Amino acid sequence: MASVHESLYFNPMMTNGVVHANVFGIKDWVSPYKISVLALLYEMTASKITLPERRRLNKLILPLQQGPDLTLGQFLQTVEECCPQTAYAVKLRLHEMADGELKDMEYFFSTLPTPFTAFDSEAYKTSVVGLFMRHMLLAYNKLSFSQVYKLYKSLQHYYHSHYAKPSDGQVSFPALVADDSDMDLTSTEDTVGDRTGGEEMDTPLHASELQTDNTPSRGPLSQKQAEYFLARQAYLLKNDENKALKPAALQEELNNMLKFNPDFAEAHYLNYLNSMRVQDIFLSTHSLLHYFDRLILSGNEGKSNGDEGYGRSLRYAALNLASLHCRFGHYHQADLALQEAIRIAQESNDHVCLQHCLSWLYTLEQMKGSDSTVLTEDSVKMAAHFCLPYLASLGIQSLVQQGATQGKLAHKLMDALKDTDILHWKHSLSELIEISLAQTTSIWRMYGKSTMALQQAQLLLNMSSLEPVNFGVQQNNTEAFAVALCHLAELHAEQGLYAAVSEILQHLKEQFPAHSQHAKLWMLCDLKIQFERHMNEGKYHLAEPLVTAMSALNKTEGLYRKAQVLKALNRSTEAYGILQRLQVHCEKTTCTEMVIRVMLATAELHWESSGFSTALPLLLQALALARQHHLQSLASETILHLAFTQLMLGVPEQALSVLHEAIEPVLAHGGVIDKGRALLLTARCQMAAAGFKPNRQGQADLHLAALAVDTLNEAAGYFSKLNCKERLRDVHYLQARLHHSLGQISQCNKSAMLFRLLDQELQSPAPPVSMQL
Repeated sequence: MASVHESLYFNPMMTNGVVHANVFGIKDWVSPYKISVLALLYEMTASKITLPERRRLNKLILPLQQGPDLTLGQFLQTVEECCPQTAYAVKLRLHEMADGELKDMEYFFSTLPTPFTAFDSEAYKTSVVGLFMRHMLLAYNKLSFSQVYKLYKSLQHYYHSHYAKPSDGQVSFPALVADDSDMDLTSTEDTVGDRTGGEEMDTPLHASELQTDNTPSRGPLSQKQAEYFLARQAYLLKNDENKALKPAALQEELNNMLKFNPDFAEAHYLNYLNSMRVQDIFLSTHSLLHYFDRLILSGNEGKSNGDEGYGRSLRYAALNLASLHCRFGHYHQADLALQEAIRIAQESNDHVCLQHCLSWLYTLEQMKGSDSTVLTEDSVKMAAHFCLPYLASLGIQSLVQQGATQGKLAHKLMDALKDTDILHWKHSLSELIEISLAQTTSIWRMYGKSTMALQQAQLLLNMSSLEPVNFGVQQNNTEAFAVALCHLAELHAEQGLYAAVSEILQHLKEQFPAHSQHAKLWMLCDLKIQFERHMNEGKYHLAEPLVTAMSALNKTEGLYRKAQVLKALNRSTEAYGILQRLQVHCEKTTCTEMVIRVMLATAELHWESSGFSTALPLLLQALALARQHHLQSLASETILHLAFTQLMLGVPEQALSVLHEAIEPVLAHGGVIDKGRALLLTARCQMAAAGFKPNRQGQADLHLAALAVDTLNEAAGYFSKLNCKERLRDVHYLQARLHHSLGQISQCNKSAMLFRLLDQELQSPAPPVSMQL
């Protein structure tokens, strides 16, 4: 924190690029608000302030200097949040000048300690504060008498407008500020051009959250103020969208800015980013085209490069237009824009632009569902040849993602990610580091290694960003963070920790508002968690409405969940038809995970008609696919289905031996429901192997019976954690039978009572225990 004080007062070269570039971005005229900032600097020097308060005030100085002018109420409230004592002293200082005479303002400027008149001044000559004070004093001394008088009257109006309505401290005021020709350092004319603005902002500005509210703008800003506003909002949109202005408020500010300067290219670009937030295809396209039109017309790109700058703007305009259409799923338009960008880049021999085009080309092919492996490999080779580490690494990550879905060896994929991580850290590519961690999390989840996935997600969430920390935010609203948090929510839901899931989802909703680009990730995650919870609890009437919402976000997931609901409601024919259509679609799109899930659901439908032998080929095919693609969780689930089928075919001993292969990974990495199902199936196989038959009692293996009792008790614990009453009813039924066969009357009565209570509570006929896993 001490570095803040040093950078502002002593060593300006230690400030970051944004601050150093805007050191001279102070208004070229004096204003009442700037006098208030000078009064704050004076009181910070004159009064005794504690170290924490001084640090907070030091962090506040730069936004106050470079940001838009505030009303007196906002200014005092902002300072008071940092140091009430200093805010009161500033108020008294302004009161002395505003309620006094002109000589009081003259006295303030004459006694102001500056780095040039006071040897003990805390501000260094070339620091941000020192340059600000020097600029203000030079501007003030350059004013003629009539200009000083107008400044004094403006200060009086600034001060008294704050107390015009005692009930409302945020009253707007007309900012009586002389324009450039009036108070400019080089002006010698004695003319005044007063400006009258509109309403001011309602929200106080802070060092870490300098923002305006839903209020009309005051009027035209200075060039540097506008640049500061645009740079700040663009940075916040990239790194922490919640701290940026709301879309409507930002749109209003940009419209006001463009009203005074329609050729302000940067404002059009921020308008484009803002329109993308709310998925406005028309306005985003309009703003993007206007940005490049203004960029070319202004000559900014061509001043040093001549015609080359003009061509560069054209090809990057086409490339940005292609990315915009990709974002909205307009693949044909994106392809046309991309071909245009490639043509112009080839004519100009721009290899860097061509590499960006190639990256978007394989991305577009992936979005279309085509195999883009060859294109991606070519992109990686060419990016490495032209020393473009960002594009090369991005291509490798894309290859890893394709390899994971195509069943490539896991250790080769992890080695590739490890090699790219070395490249990321070498070049400080923080965005790609985050993508790599999120991708590793997803791959471990896909492989069924929940512990490793949890570790990678936590590593990403606890990683310090390599981005320079401007405006008090970190880069935490990227897609990588959304993916990691969604995985974290699903992992907690699998363990029945729904309170933690609610907190994670609440954070996701706050960090990624509903209109934002990555909101669909947590929306789908939330729906899936709710659906699984309702299905586990047997509340099918609550799960069914979620299918429609899920289909809007992901059609494949929606169809699969619809089939699950129909199967649970005993509408097997409809469920079978949906599963068949879904399997054909997933095989075309090479969605292996969903193909395996569809096969398992189809096998369960065969069970309902006692077609256990018919289900075996499906299950064996699903097991081969799962092992080929290293999907351990799906392979374990398939083995559970195989064991159940063997149990139903009358070979419990074989089912037990098969179960031993799957039980360990399920207990190590599976969810609570998977553990309960596996243990329940194990207990049933143990009972069958021990000699317990559904309708008769014979000589039983007491050792296996004792093992079955323990296994059922453990399964009951897992099902209780999820409030899975239907499966608990099955467990108590089997416990009652088991205790009755063993002659344990009291335990039998207890289990029978629990079974009867649950049966009465559910008020639904229990499906045959022998027909469900």
